[in-house]
Amino acid sequence: MGKVILDVDTGTDDAVAIMFAALHPDLDLVAVTTVNGNAPLATTTDNTLRVLDHIGSDVPVYAGLAGPIARRGLPGPLHFQQGSENDMHGGPLPLPQATSTAQPVGAVEFLVETLRSTTEQITLVPVGPLSNIATALAIDPSIRDAVAQVVIMGGAHDYGNVTPSAEFNIWIDPEAAHMVLSAGFEHLTLVTLDATHQALVTRADCDALTAIDTPASRAASALITRRIEAYSANHGAPVDQTAPVHDAVCTAYLVDPAVVTTRYLHVSVETTGPLTVGRTVVDTRPNAVMAPNAHVAFTADRDRFVNLLTTVLSRRSG
Repeated sequence: MGKVILDVDTGTDDAVAIMFAALHPDLDLVAVTTVNGNAPLATTTDNTLRVLDHIGSDVPVYAGLAGPIARRGLPGPLHFQQGSENDMHGGPLPLPQATSTAQPVGAVEFLVETLRSTTEQITLVPVGPLSNIATALAIDPSIRDAVAQVVIMGGAHDYGNVTPSAEFNIWIDPEAAHMVLSAGFEHLTLVTLDATHQALVTRADCDALTAIDTPASRAASALITRRIEAYSANHGAPVDQTAPVHDAVCTAYLVDPAVVTTRYLHVSVETTGPLTVGRTVVDTRPNAVMAPNAHVAFTADRDRFVNLLTTVLSRRSG
């Protein structure tokens, strides 16, 4: 698979994705960069360090942008119902306090210098707002050529989660998302809510993870259970006792692309309008005239994803 940089705004699903990427033997996780999103930057960075420390990984962490690239604050009011996905984030993860610290170099500087100097292409996996990636591209657009592929957790075709139109990661920084999707990456995959909501993890799956009894499996079980409780409180049946683990679908895709099914289409990002800002406009028309720029995931194989997740989280670091 080669070298990977994971860009995160660590809440519960980012944590599972980090553990997967750090533990999979075919993934060379070079670094984890952090960004504002699920929580303020200081919290997402601390959470990232907690996760890596918990599984005994020494992958370096670089703190990135504390806000969107072009806006002060959010595009609109953040309306999450009590018991919704936002309740799963916001504060420190229920893991021991970190003993490691973030690197003194910022995430954007690290991305630019690493991609400028690398002798082999690197895969970028941003699973939070795209602020760091967009800023690095603004500094040096040529770094695009050092990227093997970009795998983004973000966007939606059928429905959003923060507004009827928009998915959270894109909505937080729509201008950054527009820049990244317009940058001309050779291979960019957009793992949308349409796909991740088909890769639901159950309480029984969490029980199986607990029984494996590794640091990663125990932590993942606790974090996914927290997600299930939040989803059940907000949605109830038919999703009761299940929850998506959005970001981990992206890391699973890296090693098994059959986890999702994609279509190569043109995607643009709406940056205006109170009801449409942050929407990923996916042109599915058979007579579409704009050139495709993203492999858009519409469906996912739940069993394939859960089996892979369980296998990888049964490993121990080192």
